[in-house]
Amino acid sequence: MNNEFTFTIKKICLDENYHPSNSTRLTTNFANLARGESRKQNLRNALKMIDSRFNALAQWDNPTGDRYSVELEIVSVDIDVAGSGETFPSIEVLKTYIIDHKTNQRVEGIVGNNFSSYVRDYDFSVLLLDHNKGRPQFSIPDNFGDLHGKLFKYFVDSDSYKTHFNKPPVICLSVSDNKTYHRTENQHPVLGYEYHPNESSLTEQYFKKMGLQVRYFMPPNSVAPFAFYFFGDLLNDYTNLELISTISTMETFQKIYRPEIYNANAVAGKHYKPNLKNQDHSITQVVYDREERSRLAIEQGRFAQEYFIKPYQSLLEQWSANYAV
Repeated sequence: MNNEFTFTIKKICLDENYHPSNSTRLTTNFANLARGESRKQNLRNALKMIDSRFNALAQWDNPTGDRYSVELEIVSVDIDVAGSGETFPSIEVLKTYIIDHKTNQRVEGIVGNNFSSYVRDYDFSVLLLDHNKGRPQFSIPDNFGDLHGKLFKYFVDSDSYKTHFNKPPVICLSVSDNKTYHRTENQHPVLGYEYHPNESSLTEQYFKKMGLQVRYFMPPNSVAPFAFYFFGDLLNDYTNLELISTISTMETFQKIYRPEIYNANAVAGKHYKPNLKNQDHSITQVVYDREERSRLAIEQGRFAQEYFIKPYQSLLEQWSANYAV
């Protein structure tokens, strides 16, 4: 058996002219914005929001609030598990670049940020739903997330990853609306106050199998904490500007996608429970189809099942059993 899976990495600029490729998950934040009559204005507004937030956080030596702008690159990773040349869209993430207009420098930011995965759709929208169908009590299938986690770690440890990226990824997600978060006294100058959840979530457990730790922070002038998933040491492995590039990018997407939490008119307190039914929030000037997002997650999961899980099931099971983490 060939244990060497191969990856193909493709990159495309995310700007107002971006059009999603056929292999892009349409529920991905940036892809959802880039369709329909408002696509160009959506992208223009979102990118402007990112730049404005970046400058608000990077305020030192920036008296006019326009020193920096952020460039975004979509990183698409295809995997060939059979060595046949046929590939499946494995993951998509975003890479940030920081443009310093004072020094005319273009500095690399963080890779990761937004995280898109068809196999994750399969796990949550097909496998988990089918497992619990007709059951009186919710439960998690055996080995849930094992394959996805090992594939992700295999990619991050691959020569392909190390050739293209200098640092491990950081993924930034929304907090869970069925957990309560408690503010601590730990405060970072860029990430803000740290929060601790009252209990672990299924998402935390899933990302742990990907090798990722999680910490929750509410950046200055944000209204709710974010979940930052990372390898290593989040606070010391990345510069302030790198962290700001992730915060500004992902806060913008969350304000658009989950305004009830991230564009709320009240700031999270010491004990915070997110509420997706919160009516006291503002709407951005960006059109986003949340109903379609929920429906398409199942379709995307079925796509992964048909074109990746089933055709390569025995090969993937054997590889997963032998893969040394």
